[in-house]
Amino acid sequence: MIRAALTLAGLLVAGPVLAVECQDIKYDNNRYTLCEVDTRAEQLELFLQDSSGAVIGHFSTLQDTLAAEGKDLIFATNAGMYHSDRAPVGLYVENGQEHKSIVTRAGPGNFGLLPNGVFCVGADRADVFETRAFATDGPECRHATQSGPMLVINGELHPRFLPDSTSSYIRNGVGTSADGGRAVFVISRNAVTFHQFGSLFRDHLKLPSALYFDGNISRLHAPQLGRSDIGFAMGPILGVVAPQNAGND
Repeated sequence: MIRAALTLAGLLVAGPVLAVECQDIKYDNNRYTLCEVDTRAEQLELFLQDSSGAVIGHFSTLQDTLAAEGKDLIFATNAGMYHSDRAPVGLYVENGQEHKSIVTRAGPGNFGLLPNGVFCVGADRADVFETRAFATDGPECRHATQSGPMLVINGELHPRFLPDSTSSYIRNGVGTSADGGRAVFVISRNAVTFHQFGSLFRDHLKLPSALYFDGNISRLHAPQLGRSDIGFAMGPILGVVAPQNAGND
């Protein structure tokens, strides 16, 4: 559990006392940043467009949008693959409304490397599901985003991941605990292979299910680490939101 290894620096950061914990780690000669969310205590949401229909695209824009509503952005990351117009490639559900339907067929690129999966945020839990299983018997999701490939499926690595692969990129993804109470978001700080990335979730974090979000476009907003990545506009953004000054006197 990340809580036990939280650095002193993280504990000393001023601000709300929240159930989101971020830290930098090293594992198997690679460097990662992990942010663990207590899904029963925190409000995980997906964001794509503002009230005018414009793509939000940036953490700073999302922060400003939330601030106007009296809210803070505690943590955020890119959340699944998207087209050039920033529209999601697969299933996208925001605030209970489905904006893009699920894609169950194989296809080109990482998204179509089956099995792929769905990250689903429910009322008091979050889970990663294999896409076809979700399409057959998935729960209702308050927020959901589809991406691929799956990194860990029922405790096993994706069958196409090769230990001797030379395809290395910055990568990010999410894994969930069996009880749905923990969602651990990870972004690599150096280029890693799929096998290395999936092994982190399975062998180090001990999570039974994990999903790849994306590669070199991956970004993280983690104020407690003094980090908020910038760049070109993203598609779906997944964030933890809290009332402004939550937890402060």
